[in-house]
Amino acid sequence: MLIVDDEPLARRRLRELIGEAEGFEVADECEDGPSAVAAIDSGEFDLVLLDVQMPGMSGLEVVRTLGPERMPPVVFVTAYDEYAVEAFEVAALDYLLKPYDRARLLAALERARQSGRTADAVGRLAALLERQAQEPVERLVLRTGRRVLVVEPAEVDYVEAAGNYLRFHVNEDVHLVRGTLKAMEARLRPLGFLRVQRSLLVNAAAIREVRPNGDGEPRLLLRTGRELATGRAYREELRTFLER
Repeated sequence: MLIVDDEPLARRRLRELIGEAEGFEVADECEDGPSAVAAIDSGEFDLVLLDVQMPGMSGLEVVRTLGPERMPPVVFVTAYDEYAVEAFEVAALDYLLKPYDRARLLAALERARQSGRTADAVGRLAALLERQAQEPVERLVLRTGRRVLVVEPAEVDYVEAAGNYLRFHVNEDVHLVRGTLKAMEARLRPLGFLRVQRSLLVNAAAIREVRPNGDGEPRLLLRTGRELATGRAYREELRTFLER
């Protein structure tokens, strides 16, 4: 079993309670999201106790980064997040509220052990992420290879679709991660991102100039000096942005 929690006292309390449970053993523990991603990616755990609220990278972002299909059976831990509790209940996923109740903890561990990693469990995790994706984001967690990057949305200049991947252009850097532009648009649109092409999402704050070209389609000059073409189907959205 893997314990993931940014609070040392919380991890110690979980170890003590689990030590009293027959048939369970803590193999490792992590204090933040990136180290949890690395541990799960390289290890074999039959269960993860995963804190929802951690600075820098939340428990849900750990699941999103790895993908539901790669997650061991998971029991989420949360202190007071009403949205998270509601989301777990809707998705029929188990969770624990802090401070921990011994009987509740042991019951959750036993249910997780019996359910295992099934297609149904993967589907419930995917449903939770889909629900969470409708909420505006405060930060983006991008996994590129074995690196996990935490990026402020304001730092992103634009995002472009590339098959089953997305290219995040952040200043002069480009980060390639799995995902769909439709799902990312739902998360970034409330933060001022515009769809200007079928495969292109642009941070409005990064636009420095709108230049007409010979065929009447505007081109966008970004703060980095990069120039982007726009699509006719998205002209109205761009006009609305310019008239604000």
